[in-house]
Amino acid sequence: MYQFAQDLQQLQQRINQFLEQQFEQIDTQPSPLAEAMKYALLLGGKRVRPFLVYATGRMLGAELVHLDYAAAGIEAIHAYSLVHDDLPAMDNDALRRGHPTCHIAFDEATAILAGDALQAFAFELLSQTPNLSAEQRLALVAELAKASGVQGMCLGQSLDLQAEHQQVSLTELERIHRNKTGALLRCALKMGFLCSPHFADKQLCQQLERYADAIGLAFQVQDDILDIEGESDVIGKTVGADLAADKSTYPKLLGLQGAKEKAQELHQQALDALAKLPFDSSPLKALSEFIVTRKN
Repeated sequence: MYQFAQDLQQLQQRINQFLEQQFEQIDTQPSPLAEAMKYALLLGGKRVRPFLVYATGRMLGAELVHLDYAAAGIEAIHAYSLVHDDLPAMDNDALRRGHPTCHIAFDEATAILAGDALQAFAFELLSQTPNLSAEQRLALVAELAKASGVQGMCLGQSLDLQAEHQQVSLTELERIHRNKTGALLRCALKMGFLCSPHFADKQLCQQLERYADAIGLAFQVQDDILDIEGESDVIGKTVGADLAADKSTYPKLLGLQGAKEKAQELHQQALDALAKLPFDSSPLKALSEFIVTRKN
């Protein structure tokens, strides 16, 4: 019987070890840049995006070594986004993963540069993926670039900042979060797919994207719920930060109970998408369940 918690822990250890190895030959002294990058990248984290890369790739017969580079690349992008999100000019947060945010642990300029360097580091890793076709490597780079830029995460963050102190519709809120949070989760799944022998199967890709779109939105809905019901020492960041910033959230728009119902509805959409796949999708089913029941 599939054990999600055990699989997640093993893959967390795998990606953490791989990421640590990438820094063994990097020395930026007397600059603290490398240390700030490692602080942002290796100081905890659920590793949901790497797990999604691995789970999808394994399901489709990809080689683990290829998935290591894809998983590391997307986690580097995610870490950079958190460093920049936490800056005073953005969300101005003091706590991340239970520790002082990067700009507080170091300084604001170092945090900005660490985020910049992590972004470049992500694409450097993808370009170095061994024994993967040039077509697949290029597709990985293009997918991650699209998901993290003006057609994805950066757009979502910009829309989110604009929506502060504003009343937005459910459609507008979904646009924010399909970009801000959902784009990278969707990308993680597609990167696992692109590392596999099935990378040219467009119909399969579309079916996987339906699952990814559902869990991407569900992840943000649960984040919004935890901003109200969570505990700071459990979720690793300040509870009530979104409320204090007067951000647009699902509980604000739908009510707390309505947000919980929305999360369950999205979870069911994810399961329905997986039911049509001719593969053992147990890890992806378990991930969807984890996303809507997590406490951090």
